Amino acid sequence: MAYSEYLADRVSQFFREKSIHFEPKKMFGGFVFMVDEKMCVGVMKDQIMARINPDIFQESLEKEGCRSMDFTKKTMKGFVYLSDEAIDLDKDLHYWLQLALDFNPLAKASKKRKSSKN
Repeated sequence: MAYSEYLADRVSQFFREKSIHFEPKKMFGGFVFMVDEKMCVGVMKDQIMARINPDIFQESLEKEGCRSMDFTKKTMKGFVYLSDEAIDLDKDLHYWLQLALDFNPLAKASKKRKSSKN
């Protein structure tokens, strides 16, 4: 199992209920929700990855079930992993998803890579 389809369905449902247009992408061995061409939320195995405002990153780490994303063994400020303790209840999951959506307009999109055709 690369990612929890159940968690991906919960995120999809929240975005649809909020009328948020997203582009689903398989990425990093998981499932990512792109909003406005920016990575917003992802499902990695049985965890949620959320891109939140770096200004609230440190205080967010104090919440149960939240830890810094260390995908490359290096802390990525503004990216958090959320375990079941943080997202089991819908209201808790919705809290984190809303934080990610609130930050999305401020987030920078990654640079597009040019494909080389030699």
